[in-house]
Amino acid sequence: MLSNAKLFSVGNFDFRFQHLLIIGILAIAVSTSALIRAQPAEYGFALHEFDPYFNFRATAFIVENGYDEYLEWHDDMSWYPYGRDVSSTSQTALHLITATMYNIFGGNSSLWNFTIMFPLVIGSLSCIVIFATVRVIGGTTAGLLASLMFAISLPIALRGFIGWYKSEPLGLFLGFIAIYLFLSAIKTNKGKITFAKLIFAGIFLSLGFASWGGIQFFLLPLAIFIIALPFFKKNNKFLFWAIPTFSISLALSTMFGFDRPGMNFILGSSKAIAEGSVISYGAILIFLPVIFMILVLIVQKFSSARTKIRNSLIVVGVFIASGVSVLISTSQWHADASPSFRYLNAINPFMSSEDPLISSVAEHQSPSLEISFHLLSIFIIFGLVGLWLLFTIRSKNSKFAIPNHMKAFAVIFGLIGIYTSSVFIRMEVFGSVALIVLGSLGLAILLQQVLDKPNIKIKFIFCIVIIGIFLAPLTYPEERNWVTQAKVMPTIFTGASLLITPHDDWVHAMEWLKNNTPDDSVVFTWWDWGYWIQTLGERTTLVDNSTLITWQIEKVARTFFSSVDDAWIILNTDNLTNVSEHYVVVPEKYKDGVEHLPQEVDHYGKMVKQTFVEITGLESDYVVLMFAGTRYAEAAQLDDGAPVSIYSLDAGGDEGKIFWLAHIAGLVEGNYMYQDGVTPTPHMMQNTLFGQMTPFSIISYYNPETGAQSNTWSPGHVPIYIKDVKLSDPDGPFTLVYASPSFYEEGDGVIMAVLIYKINHDYIQ
Repeated sequence: MLSNAKLFSVGNFDFRFQHLLIIGILAIAVSTSALIRAQPAEYGFALHEFDPYFNFRATAFIVENGYDEYLEWHDDMSWYPYGRDVSSTSQTALHLITATMYNIFGGNSSLWNFTIMFPLVIGSLSCIVIFATVRVIGGTTAGLLASLMFAISLPIALRGFIGWYKSEPLGLFLGFIAIYLFLSAIKTNKGKITFAKLIFAGIFLSLGFASWGGIQFFLLPLAIFIIALPFFKKNNKFLFWAIPTFSISLALSTMFGFDRPGMNFILGSSKAIAEGSVISYGAILIFLPVIFMILVLIVQKFSSARTKIRNSLIVVGVFIASGVSVLISTSQWHADASPSFRYLNAINPFMSSEDPLISSVAEHQSPSLEISFHLLSIFIIFGLVGLWLLFTIRSKNSKFAIPNHMKAFAVIFGLIGIYTSSVFIRMEVFGSVALIVLGSLGLAILLQQVLDKPNIKIKFIFCIVIIGIFLAPLTYPEERNWVTQAKVMPTIFTGASLLITPHDDWVHAMEWLKNNTPDDSVVFTWWDWGYWIQTLGERTTLVDNSTLITWQIEKVARTFFSSVDDAWIILNTDNLTNVSEHYVVVPEKYKDGVEHLPQEVDHYGKMVKQTFVEITGLESDYVVLMFAGTRYAEAAQLDDGAPVSIYSLDAGGDEGKIFWLAHIAGLVEGNYMYQDGVTPTPHMMQNTLFGQMTPFSIISYYNPETGAQSNTWSPGHVPIYIKDVKLSDPDGPFTLVYASPSFYEEGDGVIMAVLIYKINHDYIQ
């Protein structure tokens, strides 16, 4: 009775105590989410990871040059000398929406600070959106529980904390707005209001696509739900126009809205269209379920009560057979018509990629059971309880009854989300969201059942147990609970290494690069560092974190394994000159010569002159590398008795990427590293550009378990290094012109040495 007490009225709306309670719980969820997401700021107010630096630069371009210029922007600082068509190769909605919000709400703050705060704010506000979505499915109590669960979810917090100016926070926010509008429209037919909700649901979902490609995941449960609707929803005549309205809105807004890649999502790529492919799997996923639903509705309309189910099942069988035929035929149009590996992998988690570039990315690794349980923890329990109760609670007169079609959506969404989360570690976000939906519904049902009992003691014990389960992953274990795990140091302070103490080496190195090199300089480096060099160092790179041109990345890898003199020729030669004899390995298709090669099309659909670009030069001016490890002060003596510091390089700098560099280059890894996959061979250290640019040399090998020391490597031994800069001659092919502060520090400690070598264009071999 107290919850229905009226506090005041605004027009025809009575503001009651229950509304105040809802606002209070939502405020707790939003503030809790914000506090958890704000923890990385303790290390420094910075953007996190790599992609946010490009996203900041793209957003700054809009603020400085306007929307029209952005949509036509060809970024010459990326993928030299080809550049990058930004609006067709990035999450445009993220840049456009952030720039718009900054122009409206930015005030006197800098864009830099605004983009750092943006994911925290938009991610925390998503607690309200998830509340609205789940409330439509299972009521207010379920919505509030979902909001609280969303606020503390570790997978969601890890991909949306302060500084994480990437796709996920905005994508999830927009995606759930779309799901809310769609479900609320389908739940109750209110004519024009329902029509407007469906239109905007399509628009918001397309904006979600343009913000984060992962939001295309929502199409899977939506497609299956649309197929299932005729079997679960009564009084479904309005579905004849409602579902097509949503699908058409989604298709049109995706094709002609902010999402330039949306045209490819609906029609396929321009190259596929030229080959005769005029529809994509995205379009099939949008329209095929609608066609099926309409056919079933028509069959049901003209069938008797006795034959309705039988006839509907016949339609299902025919439609499945037709769908398989369509998929087979479309896959034969052109390779570009097929979904990419990441989407096929979402359908079949047991697939493995043969592309070493995909396999080398940490977030593309499949999660283990241990990792999944740690990330999802209590949500697994709540989700399973919710799934069981959704199948068992059937009473229409019960206070916690859920409409059958809403129950069907929750089950479909939950099962697909859990299944998809087994693909990549980054997809655990969807596993978490799925379990939040199922778990909040299950808890709401249990809570209602318990509160309906007269025994106060049972009510008290139940609430204490649920609160205790909620708090468990937030407090235990002490060093690895959900709160402490979300306190992630900004990557710029670790160099994406294993170091646990912050260092400013990258900040200093990029400041030096910006102030001490010509503006038109081109930097040769591994793709990991591309966005930092472009944004902080304000210099052009050959490759970057977008990994758009794989053959360019392979050329960079092969150059690292070429000799110093051969690498100097490669890095002093333009992209139209054949220097295949100087690469350590030549791709198989070029071994018979290049004179009869046909022209090819580059990543952006533009013709490249006589395209043997995979064996041409990589004209550059500077080389950037990073090495990370531990320094032991004066722990060894030289032959003359002078004490020197020794080093272990085992903290995940470029020295830890030798295996993947060799694998991507197409080399036999065993020629460059020992069986442990980490320790470089003498051939690697002495005869490659990478080895010669490593400012350390191995003096012996040490077995940590036995204490034995040897001049040769054997299993169980780790290399011991001393500092040794090999390329320092100003007249040589490469000269070390900068090393970051930790390289020169003394005493015990860790190093995160960022090195910048100048390529001497006047060097004479």
